[in-house]
Amino acid sequence: MKFGHQLKTSLYPEWTFHYVAYDDLKSFLKAHLKSEWTEDDESQFVEELEKELDKVFSFQRVKIGEIKRRIEAESQEVDALCVKEDPSEDEFTTSEIELGHIIADVHDLAKFTRLNYTGFLKIIKKHDKMTGWTLKPMFMVRLNAKPFYKENYDALIVRISTLYDRVRNRGKSHGGDASAGGKQAAFVRNTTKYWVHPDNITELKLIILKHLPVLVFNPNKEFEAADSAITSIYYDNDDFDLYTGRLEKSEGAEALRMRWYGGMDNQTIFVERKTHREDWTGEKSVKARFPIKEKHLNSFLAGHYTVDELFAKTKEQGKKSEKEIKELEQLATEVQYTTLTKRLHPVMRSFYNRTAFQLPGDARVRISLDTELSLIREDNYDRPRAGDNWRRMDIGIDYPFKQLPESDICRFPYAVLEVKLQTHVGQEPPQWVTELVNSHLVEAVPKFSKFIHGCATLLEDRVKMLPFWLPQMDVDIRKPPSRSFGLIRPDEPGGSSVSALTYGSDGSKTSNDEQQSEDNSHVQINIGSESTERTPLIRRQDRNSVQVEHGGIMKELSPAGILKFIKNGKSSLFGERQQSDYTEVGGQLADQESRQQPTKRVPQAPQKANPKVYFANERTFLSWLKFTLMLGALAIGLLNFSDNVGQISAGIFTILAMSVMGYALYGYHDRANRLQKKELGDYSDKYGPAVLTVFMIAAVSVNFYCHRSLMLSLFIITVRLAQDASGN
Repeated sequence: MKFGHQLKTSLYPEWTFHYVAYDDLKSFLKAHLKSEWTEDDESQFVEELEKELDKVFSFQRVKIGEIKRRIEAESQEVDALCVKEDPSEDEFTTSEIELGHIIADVHDLAKFTRLNYTGFLKIIKKHDKMTGWTLKPMFMVRLNAKPFYKENYDALIVRISTLYDRVRNRGKSHGGDASAGGKQAAFVRNTTKYWVHPDNITELKLIILKHLPVLVFNPNKEFEAADSAITSIYYDNDDFDLYTGRLEKSEGAEALRMRWYGGMDNQTIFVERKTHREDWTGEKSVKARFPIKEKHLNSFLAGHYTVDELFAKTKEQGKKSEKEIKELEQLATEVQYTTLTKRLHPVMRSFYNRTAFQLPGDARVRISLDTELSLIREDNYDRPRAGDNWRRMDIGIDYPFKQLPESDICRFPYAVLEVKLQTHVGQEPPQWVTELVNSHLVEAVPKFSKFIHGCATLLEDRVKMLPFWLPQMDVDIRKPPSRSFGLIRPDEPGGSSVSALTYGSDGSKTSNDEQQSEDNSHVQINIGSESTERTPLIRRQDRNSVQVEHGGIMKELSPAGILKFIKNGKSSLFGERQQSDYTEVGGQLADQESRQQPTKRVPQAPQKANPKVYFANERTFLSWLKFTLMLGALAIGLLNFSDNVGQISAGIFTILAMSVMGYALYGYHDRANRLQKKELGDYSDKYGPAVLTVFMIAAVSVNFYCHRSLMLSLFIITVRLAQDASGN
């Protein structure tokens, strides 16, 4: 798709005139290139480009300020609402709708930033190529002077998440320990991993925060960019035994890393060991860790700092039980022994900024999104890097680490999404999680490992095996958006009236009668067991819009925005009911279930092919080739060691072998193309084996017929030998 068309189809309509005028700039180039490009042409083009940059930068600054002010105002509203003695459900609904608009604006602004940045780079590249004049270096300086593309929305997302979570829970606290996740010593989870294209990162975060809050370890501290930074130093030996074991998923394979959170000044380092367990063992893979002060780590890894010294202070404090201390001591002893006996040393560093989503103190569902992933060499193979220290000290958390040579760093092009579930046997994950991982926003990459990817890309000549996902790096993982899943605005058009929905205390719908006054001036909403006609909180304006009154301020909304998200006694901006659950009957929005109308199913997002299917396709192709080789060997034997009749049979088998070989090649490429396009359907071969069987029977029959006299003689000799053996 050409960028001009992509820009037109992706922009937010209300902001159309604030985007870079890409088509106008391109037309300027074409018009002035009819003759030789002159210095005046260059000056005019640069002037136009500067105007566009100023327009985009100014709008982005204004919009960011507006969003921050709206968040602050809504924060005050939520604070007042939560301390109120008996807040109404409608007040929480109004706050949730307003937060929904803020979320949508953050999403659209992030998309606005990416589209415009891409537009400027595209038009500069086109200019340099068409005119022969080099403008890129100079314009990059101008971009850095107005860095609209460097805006980080993480602080806004954390703030919105906190507000949305309070409104979602109607002001009630979770009661869990927000820092519990950082204090776990050993835990077991089922983890699946996905890649996320940069275009989808902000939308994905905003969708997830509607179901899970952003996990903040210290809610009393103002969020800083360094708070999300996580760095790990992976250890291995010269034979890459740990790398090979993790890649092969051998029983008991270990990964050893030193991890810290935040900047290089953090003095607490976590020594972590991940152990893989095969399913047949009945055990689950587990990650265990213990903390150690940075000043003692070198001595500990060298065996000079003992385990008793390490946990002496912990025993004195008495904060952990004797059993917990023994487990930590056992872990530390094993880590120290493994490091010394296997001669482990620093090999690879991973750095990323993590946004974690989880209910405080509740690890049943935990989702983390790692962005700006960088994999950096820590070894001393060709030159000193870490030296005798446990990590190199010439870098910190200053992404994108411009001081490093390209041979030392791999900047991963995607974000990595990890979905970690703790569910009981037979228990299904939440529906929204299933929809999320099956959506167009993510690409499944089972068993993806940051450590393995770093070694495979930066130390390819030293490792013996490569991971299966490397070929996927050359494939664009973006997919067409699915209408059944994504981020939408609360006032998205699609309805013409507001129906009064009644929900019981358990969230089940009990009635769906539209309650309106004779003059259609206001609407009755029944929630729970009470039916109360609200003072004009939701007021009709005309057939296609309503007004929401909150704090004396009237806001115009589409009635579908109200109807669509009222559920379970609360407004859910991303609930289970979708717009397709309603139909317009006689100018009114009617609930399809209550009117007994056939429900139109929303098509599910296409299931992503498991990467192992690619290898299965190759194995199938090789199996066919193995069979054709056997046929070819049979044909060669008949051709060289038989009479004229045998040569006829040899020709038949040769033709059959070549035909099967061609069919196998066609089937392999056909499946590969369908997998590349992620098409749904049956990939099995229903007719090939049957046709092959028929041709084999025919070939053997022809061979038998051609040698019928020889076969008859062999039969007679066999009968006579049998008679002689029996004495007859």
